[in-house]
Amino acid sequence: MNTAWAGRFARILAPILMGALFVVAWDGIVNYFEIKPYILPSPLLVVKALETSGGSLLVSLWYTLKVTAVALVSATVIGAAIAVLFSLSRILEISLYPYAIALQVTPIISIAPLIIIWANDAYLAVLICAWIVAFFPIIANTTLGLKSADRNLVALFRLYGASRWQILAYLQVPTALPSFLTGVRISGGLALIGAVVAEFVAGTGGTETGLAYRILEAGYRLETARMFAALLLLSLAGITIYFSLDGISRWLLSRWHESALPPEE
Repeated sequence: MNTAWAGRFARILAPILMGALFVVAWDGIVNYFEIKPYILPSPLLVVKALETSGGSLLVSLWYTLKVTAVALVSATVIGAAIAVLFSLSRILEISLYPYAIALQVTPIISIAPLIIIWANDAYLAVLICAWIVAFFPIIANTTLGLKSADRNLVALFRLYGASRWQILAYLQVPTALPSFLTGVRISGGLALIGAVVAEFVAGTGGTETGLAYRILEAGYRLETARMFAALLLLSLAGITIYFSLDGISRWLLSRWHESALPPEE
C-alpha cells in the first residue's frame, strides 16, 4: 500500500475508531452511574428513538436541508457577484463592505424574530436568516482572492492591452477560485446553522418547520432520546455537507492548485 492510500485509509479509520470509543464510553458511563434516560439516554435508546421516529425526523430534516441548499446557492451567487463588484470599484467596496460586516457580527438569533414578523412566512423567514449567516464568508474570501492576483501579472496583462474584464476573467478569477471555494465550504455549515437557529425561533412561536422544531418538541416532552436522535441527524447532515463541498473543491483544484495535489512520496 503506497503512502497516499495509507493516508486516506488512516483518515477514514481514525475517526471511526474514535467514534466507536466515544459510544462505548458513553454507554458505560450511563450504565455504571445508572443515569436516568430523560437526563442522558444510552446509545441504544437513541437508536430505538431513531427507528420509531425516523419518518417524522427525516421529513423535518429534508425541510431543513432544502432551506440550507437554497440559502447556500443564493449566498454563493449573490456573494460572488458582490465580490466581483467590489474588485471593480473601490468606492463601492468601502461604501457597502461595512454593512456586510454589520450583518455578519449581529447575532442572527436577535434579529430572527423581526425577520419572521416581516416575512410573514416561516419558510421565507428561515431562508433569509440562513442566507444572512452564509453570505459573508463568500464575500470576504472571494474579495480577498480577487485582490490577491500578482501585481506583476496584472501589469503584464495591461502591457499587452488586456481590458479590465479580461484581467478579471483570465487572471483574477482563477487566482480567487481557491479562496472562493474555501468560503463556500465555510458557508455550507453556516447555512445549516442559520436555518436551525431560525427554526428554533419559529418553533418557539408555534410554527412547525424543520428539525429544530422536533428538537424543541422532544425537549418539551422530556423525550431526550428523540432529541439526541434529531441532533445526530443534524450532525450527520453537517458532516455530509462539508465533505461534499470539500470533494467538489478538491476536484476543481486537483489538477493545478498546490492545496489539492497529493503529497509527494
